[in-house]
Amino acid sequence: MGGDPAPQDVVRRLREGMARGVLSFPLTAFHDDGTLDPDGFRAHAADRLAAGPGALFPACGTGEFFSLDEDEYRTVVTIAVEEAAGRLPVVAGTGYGWAQAARFARIAEEAGADALLVLPHYLTDAPQDGLAAQLERLAARTRLPLIAYQRGQVAYGGDALRRIARIPNVIGLKDGHSDLDRLQRLTLAAPDGFLFFNGAATAEIQARAYATVGVPAYSSAVHAFAPEIADAFFAALRDEDHGTVDKLLRDFYVPFVELRDRAPGYAVSLVKAAATLRGQRVGPVRAPLTDPSPADLAELRALLTAGLDLVGASL
Repeated sequence: MGGDPAPQDVVRRLREGMARGVLSFPLTAFHDDGTLDPDGFRAHAADRLAAGPGALFPACGTGEFFSLDEDEYRTVVTIAVEEAAGRLPVVAGTGYGWAQAARFARIAEEAGADALLVLPHYLTDAPQDGLAAQLERLAARTRLPLIAYQRGQVAYGGDALRRIARIPNVIGLKDGHSDLDRLQRLTLAAPDGFLFFNGAATAEIQARAYATVGVPAYSSAVHAFAPEIADAFFAALRDEDHGTVDKLLRDFYVPFVELRDRAPGYAVSLVKAAATLRGQRVGPVRAPLTDPSPADLAELRALLTAGLDLVGASL
């Protein structure tokens, strides 16, 4: 690793991975006192890789990018690259304004990442020209291929999408808005070969709907704690086994989403708590997130046990 990743080679490898499995977003491990736990992260990343995802996305939203300093980020991305060992693409998160994003991008380059997922900028709304300019300025400061992530205050229109798609090292878009009308327009505005990912929270819930507008690939937070469930759902969706898809949605994913929606930040903290229940050494979340309440944790345990039972696995 550590070479100059050609955008089209990364696109090819990502496309191959997307056909093979879900996109995995590992959790960043912390000790109980909140300090980074590199050994815990290494073990967790190795276990995710052993489950055969299509690509690994360290230090992104599920990996609490927003709470990492630059040294911690370097450690996390370096470990992910070492564990992947070139077997699949490693796409590291970056974000904030373009200047700070470029600092993280340089670290990811040095660590050997294959590409970057550009998380939404910090705090303020911005016009379409500004959203495109943000990516142009970052792209000019890194040789790594970039995947834009639209969610929160970032939502591209067709003209802005065409503009960013002309940037040589911008290779795709991850969508977290679930506005299928807008997304269909974007897929039609994009050039051939431009990648799109379903990045909705608990993406499996909307995976069939996204596929109808030409976006079958998706990220899976569930893969961080129950790859057996995530892989069973991916296979059923791929094979058009609608009965199994419906059963997994009805008996696991929908109840999980209802639990997730009880508190802000549960999209990460429930995932981390579930990984801990499975014996993963990932530790607590960092503030401003909070760990699940005892009652919610008990409900999560019961739901996880039931979900694993659906696919012939155990807690």
